[in-house]
Amino acid sequence: MHRFLLILCAALIAETAAVAQDLSRQEIVVTGSRIDQDDYSDYQPAIGLRRKADFLVQEVAVRGDTRDGEQRAEEILAMLRAAIRSADRGAIELATGSYILTRLSLDNVEDVDLLDDRRPDAQRVNILVKAPLDGQSVAEAQAAIRAFIEGVPEVGRAQMDEMGDPTLSIVGPDSYRDAIIAEITSDAKRQAEVIGPDYAVELTGLNMPVQWTRAGPGEVLLFIPYELTLRPR
Repeated sequence: MHRFLLILCAALIAETAAVAQDLSRQEIVVTGSRIDQDDYSDYQPAIGLRRKADFLVQEVAVRGDTRDGEQRAEEILAMLRAAIRSADRGAIELATGSYILTRLSLDNVEDVDLLDDRRPDAQRVNILVKAPLDGQSVAEAQAAIRAFIEGVPEVGRAQMDEMGDPTLSIVGPDSYRDAIIAEITSDAKRQAEVIGPDYAVELTGLNMPVQWTRAGPGEVLLFIPYELTLRPR
């Protein structure tokens, strides 16, 4: 039993480390408000790292309503393949996912879920169209996405439509942990100088996960939900 528990603990530690490592590399969707994370405080401190997002992200639906189900699915899949080929020739990227994004390619296109649409004989797949924000404004990225959507050829009765408003994404939020902590400690030092030598500044919560929110049209705020406490010496 003792050996089994040791093996189980080791497996859990390895899985946790893998998730943490993923967030130092993976691309994460940044919604209009902070993404909820279970078991952590909703408190958002004033100090964090503000930076430009990596991508503007637009959700789209590739939908079809051909009566024959097999033909309908094939038309939707053929339009997806055409979109992938078109993206590969330009600066646009395609992805799937609602939290951690996975790049859509010809190798994994058939793994995308075919969903029921607005009528019994209609179906769709939801994907994400991304434009990089490095070197261009949000307006330019949005124009590039719309031009891409309009340029993908329809197949049969399949077509591509925008869904909702665009959002942002950032690659590897955990990789900014050191820079966030540097901002926090710099602010704490300034507070200590203002308050004077009769009080000590204490920081807690710096071990909490990196979190994120939109900070502007094309910017994100990366932060750690720390707490700053003043204590008499």
